[in-house]
Order: sequence, then C-alpha cells, then structure tokens
Amino acid sequence: QVQLVESGGGLVQAGGSLRLSCEASGTTLRIDHWAWYRQAPGKQRELVASIVGGGIINYADSVKGRFTISREKVRNTVYLQMNSLTPEDTAMYYCKGQIGSSVTYWGQGTQVTVSS
Repeated sequence: QVQLVESGGGLVQAGGSLRLSCEASGTTLRIDHWAWYRQAPGKQRELVASIVGGGIINYADSVKGRFTISREKVRNTVYLQMNSLTPEDTAMYYCKGQIGSSVTYWGQGTQVTVSS
C-alpha cells in the first residue's frame, strides 16, 4: 500500500528555516502531482504549495517569496523549503500525492512550530 512519510518538522525561531520532505513508498508508480497543506489549531486546512504535471507550481499568497516546493521524481519525493519563518507559519504540515487523475494519498503530518 502507498504511504507518504513526512519529515523535517520541528521547533525554530522566527526568521529561521526548515526543510520538509515527503517520500512515497509502497508503489512503483510515480506521484504525478504533489501538494503541501497545513492546519493550525482551530483553523481549516489550507493549501500551501503545489507542483503538478510538467512542473506548474503554485503558492499561497502568505508564503510566496519565502517557501519553495520542489520534487525529485526518481525518489518519488517532494520538498518544501521554508525560509523567513514567522509564528503564523506554526501548524501541522501535510503532504498530498496524487497518482493519475483521481487517486490521492496523504501523509501523517509533521509539526512545525515557530517561536517569536
């Protein structure tokens, strides 16, 4: 069965950086579309960044210029480089992978906490 495993979260001071990773296992199929979401306590889950198809990338306005999504197709892995972190970035971060047009998978989440 397909599993997405995130890593790289942690506690960082405001202004610092973290790099999240999400690797797919249990499949020989390539993840076609990747996305990072986050959910802060008491808030809805929101899309942070996505990379789809041939490489079309989108970011939430709140992270543009600070976060960078990238993928490594051979390793079926997606990354999220997060710079200039602020306390407002504190949330559980989830990766989502999609194979083809409809089959999606979610990771278990990795906590990012930014102290002021």
